[in-house]
Amino acid sequence: MAKKNGIDAYSRRAFMRSAATFGAAAWAGSAYAQTALDELINSPRRGSWDDQFDAKASRTATAVLSNTPVFGPETIAHVQQAIFDYQQIVAAGGWPMVSPPSTVKLELGVNDPSVQQLRQRLMVSGDLPRAAGISSSFDSYVDGAVKRFQARHGLPADGVIGEFTLKALNVDANTRLAQLETNLVRLQSMSGDLGRRYVMVNIPAAYIEAVENGRVVLRHTAVVGKIDRQSPILNSKIYEVILNPYWTAPRSIVQKDIMPLMRKDPTYLERNAIRLFDASGNEVSPETVDWNAEKAPNLMFRQDPGKINAMSSTKINFHNEHAVYMHDTPQQGLFNKLMRFESSGCVRVQNVRDLSTWLLKETPGWSRQQIEATIRSGVNTPIKLAEEVPVYFTYITAWSAKDRVVQFRDDIYQRDGAAELALQTTTGIEQSAGPIDADALPQ
Repeated sequence: MAKKNGIDAYSRRAFMRSAATFGAAAWAGSAYAQTALDELINSPRRGSWDDQFDAKASRTATAVLSNTPVFGPETIAHVQQAIFDYQQIVAAGGWPMVSPPSTVKLELGVNDPSVQQLRQRLMVSGDLPRAAGISSSFDSYVDGAVKRFQARHGLPADGVIGEFTLKALNVDANTRLAQLETNLVRLQSMSGDLGRRYVMVNIPAAYIEAVENGRVVLRHTAVVGKIDRQSPILNSKIYEVILNPYWTAPRSIVQKDIMPLMRKDPTYLERNAIRLFDASGNEVSPETVDWNAEKAPNLMFRQDPGKINAMSSTKINFHNEHAVYMHDTPQQGLFNKLMRFESSGCVRVQNVRDLSTWLLKETPGWSRQQIEATIRSGVNTPIKLAEEVPVYFTYITAWSAKDRVVQFRDDIYQRDGAAELALQTTTGIEQSAGPIDADALPQ
C-alpha cells in the first residue's frame, strides 16, 4: 500500500505538470476561489444555441470509455490524482447546486437562466471546457458535457437533466472527495497480481469486465443483488460452465411459494417444466402429493433446461460458501433498467454466451459454434474449464481507469458512509422480504 507521503508527492508533481490544461477542476486553494468564479462569469458570452453547434461536442461521452480495467496498474495513481484534484475543488469552494425550474426540462435547445448554474457546475468538474463560456443557452457544448457527466456516473447519456442526473450533479464536492478516499483503500487491497485472465463484477455498477493480459476484452451489463439480498464480496475461481442447466428449487421456495401456487393452480409445475424426484432419483407424479399438507414433501423440485428455465441457457459456477453463481436469464428486459439491483445475490449476465465463449476458449472442443449447437440441443452439458479463471465480486463506487476521467456510482448497499450517495438507488426499488432466490421462481 502506498504511504501517504508518496501519494501527496505523486499528486503534487502530477498536478503541477498538468495544471495548465486541467481547467476549472484544478483551481488550487481558496485564494483562487473568487478569481476562478470571476473568470467563469467574465468568459465569452455565448449567443443562441445554433450559433454554437459543434457536432463533436455531443459525442464527448465516448471519451469516458477505456479498455483499461478498473483494477488496472494505473488506476491507483489516477485515483490519487483525482483525490488531489478534488481537494483543490473543495478548497476553492466546490461547485454550485443546479436548480432547474419545474416548468422547463433542461435539454438541447432550451434557453433558461438555470443553464448558467449548470455550465458552472460542469466546468468545475472538468466536463465542460471553460472556453464554452457562461450563458443561458443549452447548446451542443452543454449537451456534450452533460452526456460526458452522465457516462461518468453510469447514467443513460441522453443529455437531458432528469431526476437522477440532477441528484448526481448536486452531490457536493466534499462528499465526492470522501468517496474517492474510501475507494482508494478498496482499490489498494486489489492491487496485486489478479491473473492473466480474470472476471471482475463491480456490484454497485452492476457491470462485469473480462480482462486478459491487462486489457478489458469484454464488458457486460449485469443484474446484481437487491439491497436486502446483497451479492457478496468474494474472490474465487470459475471452474465450470453449464449449458442448458437444471434449476433446483431451494427448500424454502418449495415451502413458501410452490406449495401455495400448486393449491391455486395444479398445472403450475407442468407449465414450468418442473419435475419431482425422490431420494433415489425416481420421478414422482405431482398428483400423488398432498399439496394441502402443512409441510412440503421431501422431494427435489427440478426445472428442466429450456428457454423458460430460471437460468435460461447458461450457468457459470465458481467455488464459494454463499451458493451464488452467474447465469443467463429469460428476463432480458431487466438489463434495460437503470437500477439493476433485482436478484437475491446471484449475478445475471447480459450476452452471457460471449462470456462463456471467452471462458471456454482455452478448453479444447468448445468453439462458439459448438456452444451454440449444444444450447440448441437442449441437453444439460456441464463443461469443466481446462484452466480455472479467477473471479472477483467487488464493491467500487469511485475509480479512474483513465487519466482525469473519474467514475462515480451509487452506494447501493450504503457502505460509503454518506446518505446522499444512496439517494438515487432507494427510489423505485422493490424491497424483498421473500426467501433467497425467490426472484428466480418461474411464473
